Amino acid sequence: MFGLSLSTSAAPGTDPVGDARAAEELGFDFVSASDHPCGTEPTYEVWTLLTWVAAATSRVQVATRVLGMPYRPPAMVAKMAESLHRFSGGRLILGLGGGYSDDEFRAFGLGVPSPPEKVDGMVEGIHIIRGLWSEPAFTFRGSRYHTENAELEPKPERPIPIWLGTYGARALEATGRLADGWIPSYGFAPPAHAARLRERVLAAAEASGRTVNCVYNVPVHVGGSQMPEGIVSGSAEEVAERLLTFTGLGFTSMNLTPTGDFRQQAERLADVVAILRSA
Repeated sequence: MFGLSLSTSAAPGTDPVGDARAAEELGFDFVSASDHPCGTEPTYEVWTLLTWVAAATSRVQVATRVLGMPYRPPAMVAKMAESLHRFSGGRLILGLGGGYSDDEFRAFGLGVPSPPEKVDGMVEGIHIIRGLWSEPAFTFRGSRYHTENAELEPKPERPIPIWLGTYGARALEATGRLADGWIPSYGFAPPAHAARLRERVLAAAEASGRTVNCVYNVPVHVGGSQMPEGIVSGSAEEVAERLLTFTGLGFTSMNLTPTGDFRQQAERLADVVAILRSA
């Protein structure tokens, strides 16, 4: 699978819905958007944005990359996800995480969980979400979240995949044990480090009798412009060659984050993806 990151910018002249349509027309498998509701720059809230994207497209999947668990009670996320999955014809990928930005949580008055509490909350949230999707009158009592005879109808008609963006030892173990996908970012986990983290995810998945799709989130730029370190750049052939090394590390899917003009980069990245698919 190959996806493109959509910008959540709400600045004048931006068109994330049009960008998503372009990605679909170019043959990408999914589009994704990040979850940072607090800040001085104008942005869209990710769930609202992806709802509009899903309504304006017909094939491409939509992914949260990734929802910070402290922002929304997991029981409500379960309900939101079922509705968007149903409206979109089964195209939602629910990306979740323990929560990265302590400053945002503090600013919104949500409290700042400790790193262990973030992992606990993510794990409990997954249990609640999946429990509400599958069981009647679901009760769960955890250290961070709970439900009491909670009913959620309708249930999802098709499975909703859960991808996790995780890095720490406990969170990686939980990813292998619970998630359908793992989506680390190049900036937080450069390739050699990401390969080592992946082994932890796969070991936990194997111990649980499961498989996990490993998806690498990579900033890219196709063209002659000089790019800062940390962005995979060059000609289409050079970028494809570099991305192929990541598939050699075991990343069978990629979420590509274009740097520069989105539409131009999307067209160039479609050529990159064609090379990758043929290889």
